[in-house]
Amino acid sequence: MPNCPECTARERKKIQLKYEEETAEENRGRDDLFKLFDQVEIPMKMDSATKHFICKRCGLYATREQVSDIKYRLNQKEKTREDKQDDYLEWWQKSKKDKELD
Repeated sequence: MPNCPECTARERKKIQLKYEEETAEENRGRDDLFKLFDQVEIPMKMDSATKHFICKRCGLYATREQVSDIKYRLNQKEKTREDKQDDYLEWWQKSKKDKELD
């Protein structure tokens, strides 16, 4: 059974904030944080009649493909201001021909 992507993302965010508050920056490790993330399990129930998964915690009702799409969307990195500035700088430095093709 898959874990509910929305509930899992919320729990991971809470764990990360708590970990950052309690642990000094020089003592933080990605492996430690990922071990804490692995403990989060919020299984969804399968409705065999409709082939949908249901989260008892948040009420999410989705097919396997929709669950996968939600996980992908939640795992994407948000674009920061620096990312946007870098994209603009790359565009500015392109030749005029390349800009016309975009």
